[in-house]
Amino acid sequence: MLGPANRHDCSSVLLCFGCWNGRMAESGYGSETSLRRHGSMLSLTSAASALSSTSTSSFKKGHRLREKLAEMETFRDILCRQVDTLQKYFDSCADAVSKDEFQRDRVVEEDEDDFPTTARPDGEYNHNNNGSKEKLFPPASPKGMNGIDFKGEAITFKATTAGILSTLSHCIELMVKREDSWQKRLDKELEKRRRVEDAYKSAMNELKKKSHYGGPDYEEGPNSLINEDEFFDAVEAALDRQDKIEEQSQSEKVRIPRLTPVPPGDAYSTIGTHRFANKVEEMVQNHMTYSLQDVGGDANWQLVIEEGEMKVYRREVEENGIVLDPLKATHAVKGVTGHEVCHYFWDTAVRLDWETTIENFNVVETLSDNAVIVYQTHKRVWPASQRDVLYLSAIRKILATNENDPDTWLVCNFSVDHDNALPTNRCVRAKINVAMICQTLVSPPEGDKEISRDNILCKITYVANVNPGGWAPASVLRAVAKREYPKFLKRFTSYVQDKTAGKPILF
Repeated sequence: MLGPANRHDCSSVLLCFGCWNGRMAESGYGSETSLRRHGSMLSLTSAASALSSTSTSSFKKGHRLREKLAEMETFRDILCRQVDTLQKYFDSCADAVSKDEFQRDRVVEEDEDDFPTTARPDGEYNHNNNGSKEKLFPPASPKGMNGIDFKGEAITFKATTAGILSTLSHCIELMVKREDSWQKRLDKELEKRRRVEDAYKSAMNELKKKSHYGGPDYEEGPNSLINEDEFFDAVEAALDRQDKIEEQSQSEKVRIPRLTPVPPGDAYSTIGTHRFANKVEEMVQNHMTYSLQDVGGDANWQLVIEEGEMKVYRREVEENGIVLDPLKATHAVKGVTGHEVCHYFWDTAVRLDWETTIENFNVVETLSDNAVIVYQTHKRVWPASQRDVLYLSAIRKILATNENDPDTWLVCNFSVDHDNALPTNRCVRAKINVAMICQTLVSPPEGDKEISRDNILCKITYVANVNPGGWAPASVLRAVAKREYPKFLKRFTSYVQDKTAGKPILF
């Protein structure tokens, strides 16, 4: 707790500071003209006036962010010097107060027993009503402490900080405007980049879809520069174009009815006498033994397509890097017989009506009424090489051994050699072993009605073993087979239904 003497000491210190401030104000050291003694690029007087409001002139064209940053550098230098000056002043004040308190304590102790006097020679003593006295020290001059003008420094410090705040505010506004401008430019650049990327993707897609016949390095071959994805995209695009062309041609094509003579039934049931008769019989027996077996529960066969009554199975087999996947499809078609399906599949007179992949074909040799040798070339699907095939096509009727079982109609196509159709460098010769196996199921009509096409159902088993040859990637071959075989089966069976509609049933 402070005693009377301590309270008197505090009032004396305040009195000393009050006298010092009064003299400093009278001497004029606090005038604004004293602020110009710093070597600043800007007038501190103008900086002080900016504290109240932001100067509109700072937004003129000449005032850019770089100039404002230069002002900030100048203000920083000024502020650093002012901080050092004020620190020195505060240190001097602290030293003076410490000395004053020390001397006052000594005086109080020496004169504690003296009588109070009213006189104050030289202004050294002041006697209070309670009998105590304190020694008064002469007030310090405004520049007494290292010659520092405290009020001037304070005003200068205030002006400098005001200038810093004003300039900083300008910088922030300029940076915000600059940020908005840069953001708009960034958005424009991002939009341009997106458009360029979209154009690039579109161009690449068009390039993949476009056929190029210029160089062998970009075609099927052992040293092809096209990777599997590009190869598949190109093949798929070419197949899509062929499908569109075929759709247009089918809509414009007027089918001319062809009356093809049907040989007597014995011609299909007997074994021929031509030079390939034994080979044909071997193929027929193999298909009857193995092709009709159910593969639904066989782990080696994969179900790749299932659409209604149609199911397509595949067993993956490769030899020397060439895909030899056996394929098997089962289907059920209403309104047609096995004889009709096999007839249209075998008859070369109507081959081009339903087979869209053939470029041209011709019968090389007629072996018998139910066996011919056919050479055909398929349409090229770039970048794959063009394929041709030479095969023997035979149609057979296999009589049922059990009266409860239906008869079986079969067309088998397998590759052979012939002197009139030797391989050429223009095409890659493919090897095939294909069979179309059909059985007719009849549901008895009601009452005494005759059997109509509503009472018949054809169960179809289609098997294909194809060696495409060449160097086409395995993944591409499998993808194309998965796409084309179901399309072929649906297209062909629809064709048979259209051709037989309204005609007598051919059992």
